[in-house]
Amino acid sequence: MQLTVVMPTYNEAENLPKLVSALFGLPIDNLKLLIVDDSSPDGTGEIAEQMKHIHPGCLDVIHRSGKLGLGTAYIQGFQHAIHHGSEAVAQMDADFSHPPELLLEMHQALQTCDVAMGSRYIRGGSVDKNWPVWRKALSSFGNFYARTILSLPYRDVTGGYRMWRRQALLELPLHRVRSNGYAFQVEIAYLAYHLGYVAQEVPFYFADRFAGHSKMSFQIQKEAAVRVWQLLFEYRNLRTA
Repeated sequence: MQLTVVMPTYNEAENLPKLVSALFGLPIDNLKLLIVDDSSPDGTGEIAEQMKHIHPGCLDVIHRSGKLGLGTAYIQGFQHAIHHGSEAVAQMDADFSHPPELLLEMHQALQTCDVAMGSRYIRGGSVDKNWPVWRKALSSFGNFYARTILSLPYRDVTGGYRMWRRQALLELPLHRVRSNGYAFQVEIAYLAYHLGYVAQEVPFYFADRFAGHSKMSFQIQKEAAVRVWQLLFEYRNLRTA
């Protein structure tokens, strides 16, 4: 089963070399990495090209014209991976908050489900122990807010560490997805649930980023809060199908 890890990047020059090395050190046959870089001013795209020569045939790079958003980066990456024959596609952050070794457990879980979801909020999962109380509360509330309003059974609907079967991605109506910040994760989880996909949550410890700066902003949080309600209206036909 060819597995492609899709990894959007923006200013991850400090993290990328170490993360690429960690990924290709995993005992996963036929692992490929697709980096989708949004013209990072810190040279992340150029570093990705250098890594491409170190791992020929295993690493590819999509260079985009600017900071176009997380959602479109993932959709473009999914389509590229499927077009090039991947049987499984993972989505992963580039800052080490998603431990590379969890890919092994998710890959195993995918043998019996359509999507394996890394989860911070089931038994065995947690967030960074050094986060201040307000940040832990904000993360927990954002997840509770989304899954309660949308009546989702998953414990972690805002997380972005997931692995999909090829057929599951092919059947997702990605052309309808409009969320472009972190609400993207909520929207595709919502779609997966109402399409009847079998999901399995895999617990993990979400550590704070290794280096660099968080991309979270007030505008992204605002989009996520509003999009949750919009999804109820936009996909009302899907819910009654």
